Amino acid sequence: MSAPVTVKDLLSKPSAEIASFLGGIYEHSAWVAEALVKDAESLASIETISQLAAAMKAIVNKSSKDQKLELLCAHPDLCEKVGKLEMLTVESQEEQSRSGLQSLTDAELERFNSLNGAYRDQCGFPFILAVRNATKHTVLAALGGRVQHTPEQEFMVALEQVHKIAWMRLLSKIDTSDAQGFLTCHVLDTGNGCPAEKMRIHLHRLSPPEMAGLVGEFVTNDDGRLEGGPALKGGKEFTVGQYEWTFFCGEYFASKGTFTSGQPFLDTIPLRFGIDNPDDHYHVPLLVSPWSFSTYRGS
Repeated sequence: MSAPVTVKDLLSKPSAEIASFLGGIYEHSAWVAEALVKDAESLASIETISQLAAAMKAIVNKSSKDQKLELLCAHPDLCEKVGKLEMLTVESQEEQSRSGLQSLTDAELERFNSLNGAYRDQCGFPFILAVRNATKHTVLAALGGRVQHTPEQEFMVALEQVHKIAWMRLLSKIDTSDAQGFLTCHVLDTGNGCPAEKMRIHLHRLSPPEMAGLVGEFVTNDDGRLEGGPALKGGKEFTVGQYEWTFFCGEYFASKGTFTSGQPFLDTIPLRFGIDNPDDHYHVPLLVSPWSFSTYRGS
C-alpha cells in the first residue's frame, strides 16, 4: 500500500498518479478517480480530505443507475470475506482483518449465510456493510434488519455504505496531520441551573491501540468549558478513533453543597464517543444533575 500523503501533495502530482493512488477507493471502480482528475476546475478547489471525499462521492451520485449497480456488484460478497480472504482486494483484506467476521460460531455462520443468501436473491446485489471496526454482532444485526427492506430502499442504503467504505479507505491513504479539526466540551449543571464550574474532566484515547492512553486532564472554567480552549486541536493529536471523557461529577456536586445520596447515584460518568473526520469540530456537551445526564454531538 502506498505511503500516506497530504491532500496538497497528492493533488500536486500528475493526473495519472492521482488516479492511480485513488483508484482503489471505490471497489474495482477506478472510473471514479479517473473522472475526478478530468475535472481540473473541481480538482483545483479541493484542499481537505472532506472535500476530496465529497468530490468523489458526487461523481458516483451523478452516475447512471446502471453504473451504480455495477459499483454495488463490484463489492465482494460478505461470504467471501468470511471464507476466501485471499480473493479480496488489498483494501478489502485490511477491512476484513479489523472486523469480527472470522470469529462467527457455527450457529452464527449458518444464520449469516441464510440471511445473506436471502438478501442477494431479493436485491440482486451483495449485502454491503462497512465492516472495519464493526463487530460480528453489528454485522448480524444489520443483515437481519436490512433483509426486510425493499430492493429500492436497499439500493440507496448499500450505496451509502459504499461511500462510507470509500471514506474509511481515504482516511487510511491520506495524511491528515495538516487538518484543522478540534474537540471541545461544555458542562451544564441542570440541578442548580448554571454552568458546572471547576469540574475535573479526563480525556482518554481508546483507539487506535498504538496511540491509546491519557490525552489530558482538564478543569472547567466559570462558563463550564475547558480552561485553555479545545482539548484537541488539529495536527497529529486530533486523530480519528474512539475516545472517552471521564466527568468527576460526584466531587463537583460535593463542592457545591448539592444534596446527593450517601452512595451517589452518579459519581463518575464515562462517556465514549468517536471522531471520524479530522476536519470537523466535535463538541461534546454534558447536561448533568445528581440524578441524570444527557449528551449529544453539539456544534
